[in-house]
Amino acid sequence: MDVDRPLPLLGGLSPARFMRRHWQKKPLLVRQAWPGVQPPIGRSALFDLAGAEGVESRLLTRSDGSWRLRHGPFARRSLPPLKQPGWTLLVQGLDLHCQAAHEMLRPFRFVPEARLDDLMISYASDGGGVGPHLDSYDVFLLQVHGRRRWRIGPVADRSLLPGLPVRILANFQPTEEWLLERGDMLYLPPLWGHDGIAEGECMTCSVGFRAATATTLTQELLHQLADDLEAPDAGARERIYRDAGQPATDMPGRLPVSLRQFAQAALQRALDDPRALDRALGVLMTEPKPQVWFDPGARLPAGSGVVLDRRSRMAYDDHHVFLNGEAFDASGRDARLMHRLADQRLLEAADVDRLSPGACELLADWADAGWVRPLEDR
Repeated sequence: MDVDRPLPLLGGLSPARFMRRHWQKKPLLVRQAWPGVQPPIGRSALFDLAGAEGVESRLLTRSDGSWRLRHGPFARRSLPPLKQPGWTLLVQGLDLHCQAAHEMLRPFRFVPEARLDDLMISYASDGGGVGPHLDSYDVFLLQVHGRRRWRIGPVADRSLLPGLPVRILANFQPTEEWLLERGDMLYLPPLWGHDGIAEGECMTCSVGFRAATATTLTQELLHQLADDLEAPDAGARERIYRDAGQPATDMPGRLPVSLRQFAQAALQRALDDPRALDRALGVLMTEPKPQVWFDPGARLPAGSGVVLDRRSRMAYDDHHVFLNGEAFDASGRDARLMHRLADQRLLEAADVDRLSPGACELLADWADAGWVRPLEDR
């Protein structure tokens, strides 16, 4: 992608300019960002998908000021009638289950894929919505069917209405209001209040991004670093705690200062290894979601290119490539070609032919796991 080329998707801004001006800074409304856009899935197919195991779905209904939240899967007969106002069906991670939804993410790949979360679709009857709320992450709201009225504004008071199954702002004061029609899109930075109400039947696609808290990321990294620690090879010397200078004590319950110092030094050595941190971060950022599973793969035909399965997450740094929570050392031409696979999500047959035998064997293993597929199966 040429990040300096103006895009209709961004209202004539280039991705580079959008990231400087708006990303995590201020909203952007784009009329006809995606002219002629079609829902990635039809209403009937969406309702069927919401009834499937392993699909994250929620049903929110509002009546006489009261809210009810249910989690799927949903039998079709358990969904409200189409003409009943005030209900919303949310299906998370539609890109994992629907190729057309996965393809809709492609224009947004000017943001690092490690930040990308998923594409959620919201189906709403007339008056449906989830109430005024705020999110901790960036989101693009693309109207793909019908119309939805959005009210947005900065939030000074984050207090919530008590006793509700959803997080609704108690004192939302919108500063702007727009009616979005099919093809229109609204970008919102984190922590901007927004409230979308369907005017008639409507469908909205939300492209959301991951935003880990410092605490969560630290916890997960420390767990991963601990999992990656390996004992030295047999015969190798490893530091062992020694306290030859420990005097006799009349406070045997007190932790020795020397033991604390030994533990602190050991932990610091683990944290000081930059490649260990790089591996842990790459593994975390490409770990599939818990509900993701891969279909058994098949052998790659000779002379075939490869394409990443839509559920696969791939990334790289200066020394590794990462795929679906696993780390692989990579260098030279193999690394450059694997970087291309991560960036473009495919490798043409000519590029596969340039891989070393070891890298080709790795591709075959990935195909067997269902992580990559022959390019012709795209």
